[in-house]
Amino acid sequence: MSVVGPSDVIQGHEPAGDGGMPTRARRRKALAGKSPTQIALARLAKDKIAIVCSVVLLLLVLLALFAPVITRAFDIYWDISDPAAPTPSQVLEYDGFPAIGPPFHGFTWDHPLGLAPTVGYDNLAYLLYGLRTSLLVALAATVLSTIVGVTLGLIAGFSRGVLDKIISFVTDLFLSFPYLLGMLALAPIVVSRFQGNLDDLARAQLFTLIGILVVFGWMGLARLIRGQVLSLREREFIQAAEVIGVPTHRILFKELLPNLVAPIVVSISLGLPAFVAAEAGLSFLGLGLTGTPSLGKMVSDATPYYSDYPQYLWLPVAAITLLTLSLNLLGDSVRDAFDPRTRR
Repeated sequence: MSVVGPSDVIQGHEPAGDGGMPTRARRRKALAGKSPTQIALARLAKDKIAIVCSVVLLLLVLLALFAPVITRAFDIYWDISDPAAPTPSQVLEYDGFPAIGPPFHGFTWDHPLGLAPTVGYDNLAYLLYGLRTSLLVALAATVLSTIVGVTLGLIAGFSRGVLDKIISFVTDLFLSFPYLLGMLALAPIVVSRFQGNLDDLARAQLFTLIGILVVFGWMGLARLIRGQVLSLREREFIQAAEVIGVPTHRILFKELLPNLVAPIVVSISLGLPAFVAAEAGLSFLGLGLTGTPSLGKMVSDATPYYSDYPQYLWLPVAAITLLTLSLNLLGDSVRDAFDPRTRR
């Protein structure tokens, strides 16, 4: 059995681990066979905040996906036009407040989160379908804006001359135009165009909202990708691909794009909560969704009843806060995990 003395420590020796290999050398060997993405994912798996946020987001996503199953199990309805749903006169008092449950009656399992004043739909059912809508809008807007931003960023960064200047000018032009004005202009046009058909109006508002968020949501990622490509295009492997005649589209999507995974992942993780908040804000202002369940619309409907029925307002506010906070904290963890400057 060998003994490590003080002189060995001073000279830089360290105890041998299993198999006679020093502990630090074994760690280097273990990391040597991992890609940067694998190292980042391993760091992310050790982040307790990221794990908690992932669990919370998974729970919210499952609640949104299984909203029809949950509402059928509790026999609750968000749409009072459903033939099986009770009429407002059956569940509301003369002043429009719920005849059962809060704010003036005790808790009941028939409607765990209470009923909405004036209309009489169930708050839990509306909350689940509103969460579903918010996640759908945010996910669709994030995916589409990422595709547009990455594509234009790749083309602008790799091209030289006029094309780069045109794309950069268009990017700056869209950055200078507030999307709120776009919604203010489009909302009345959409409502007047589909006013006679509520189903068509709901679909048109949904597509319009996603379109507005995409049109004004791709510029930041495009500028980020362009800056990364400007650096990568001078590397030896890109110059070698150009010399041997590799087609441009292969260089963009086979050589450059795999090296941009980290900033794209970080952008997606930080873009999702921004789109959730934007959807809620636009729906609260009446510029987003009016015929579809939405967390922002629920906040707007609950505002006049805050003094007598605060629970009606705090339910969607708490859901929006929990969703955006989880996404933001997870996005920060993803950014730290994929940032090479924070790796040890």
